[in-house]
Amino acid sequence: MRKDAAAAGIAPGSAPALLCFDLKPFLAALTVLTLLAAAWQLRPYHSVLASPFSAACPQPTAGASLPRALAIHAKKASPASSSATTNSTASSSSPPPGPERREFRAVGSAAALFVQMGAYRGGPYTFAVVGLASKPTHVYGKPWFRCEWEPNVASSPPMRAAKTYHMLPDWGYGRVYTVVVVNCTFPRVPNADNAGGKLILYAHYGPSRSPASRHERIVALEESPGAYDEAAFRGTPPHRYDYLYCGSSLYGNLSAARVREWMAYHARFFGARSHFVFHDAGGVSPAVRAALQPWVRAGRATLQDVRAQAEYDGWYYNQFLVVNDCLHRYRHAAKWTFFFDVDEYIFLPDGRTLEDVLAELEPYTQFTIEQNPMSSKLCVNNPEADYSNQWGFEKLVFRNSITGVRRDRKYAIQAKNAYATGVHMSENAIGNTTHKTEHLIRYYHYHNTINVLGEVCREFVSVPPKGGLTWSDKTPWYYDDSMKRVADAVREFERDTIGDVRL
Repeated sequence: MRKDAAAAGIAPGSAPALLCFDLKPFLAALTVLTLLAAAWQLRPYHSVLASPFSAACPQPTAGASLPRALAIHAKKASPASSSATTNSTASSSSPPPGPERREFRAVGSAAALFVQMGAYRGGPYTFAVVGLASKPTHVYGKPWFRCEWEPNVASSPPMRAAKTYHMLPDWGYGRVYTVVVVNCTFPRVPNADNAGGKLILYAHYGPSRSPASRHERIVALEESPGAYDEAAFRGTPPHRYDYLYCGSSLYGNLSAARVREWMAYHARFFGARSHFVFHDAGGVSPAVRAALQPWVRAGRATLQDVRAQAEYDGWYYNQFLVVNDCLHRYRHAAKWTFFFDVDEYIFLPDGRTLEDVLAELEPYTQFTIEQNPMSSKLCVNNPEADYSNQWGFEKLVFRNSITGVRRDRKYAIQAKNAYATGVHMSENAIGNTTHKTEHLIRYYHYHNTINVLGEVCREFVSVPPKGGLTWSDKTPWYYDDSMKRVADAVREFERDTIGDVRL
């Protein structure tokens, strides 16, 4: 082998030529090529066109289309050109409208922000604004109100209320609309100079407490020059009335005969210095109006047309709205204001007078009244009775004897101490409330009789033995003729007061 190698001209012990190649320059070149390749991959796409190989690959002509850049970085404009390029820069910074951009188109309105029914001065410093508002807005949002007084005198600046707060007195019973009572209290007496002015209510849509937030401006009340009378708000006797009745919404097909006897009974019960306010929500037919009209002419009753409330879906024909409006409209007209319905009759047990009962209850702002539920169809089987000439409450003499059951109560309140009210009681009042009044005052409830247009007696039973019970519809009934014993006196009172009534 050595001889052959020497003959071939290869020196003994020498490596092949490849093995004698220097690896260091090769590795350095490979490293440089790798770095260049990595740098090439990291270069922006558009820089490819400006590569060192532009001589071999000439730039496209002006007419050729270039690949669209994935991102556009706006250059900082010079001071001279900044104003001219503002619009173009803004438009290029956001993508143009496309199919992925959705639009929301509002049509119509679901519920009004505020629907005012009334606004009243509650005292020298305070006002109350009564109305409806969107229930979802108040349940899920945070609308708010603020008040200002704008004097008629141009030189006098507007006065902002020191405190404005709103109450929702319908206990969550609202439907599309809920009742809102806004109370505005000012640091000084508005219209103290009796020059007149306006109460402005600002209703804000959202929770922002900035006065500049989105809102509606409402002229809630105007006082003409000379209209302010401080003496009207002292709350001391003599009041315009001894007692005031605020009735809930009258709706449905009411019986004129039942309304007539209810009015005669309570006009006698409360006395000559009492007044009754009714609210026609569609239930005052011509016959019902004829039954009330003599009392309206005599100044004993007021009938207000509130049928427009049907446009606003609230609880039971907006009962909470009308009682709150009545509370504030007549807040200082009487010491005691009563709230109950036209199928309910107030009664004093043990022959006591109303003056004596209310004197005992005077320490309380309000008191509730317990119910005596009466049958709406049971009458005494008496062939000699002339039922056709009797009134409903003297024929229905069977009282439900079940005890220990919670029943709706009605109430009376000293209105000057109430900021808002409800159908069954007020939760926004100053002072105490008592419910322990069953020994002083009660009411008979003739449920399901106010819309019976014909004869109320539909089932006749015998009078049970004293202390005994009559069963009907699986209910025990106790014979109670307390109301029957006053019927003749009520009829005589009606004749003496408004004359003969023909319905």
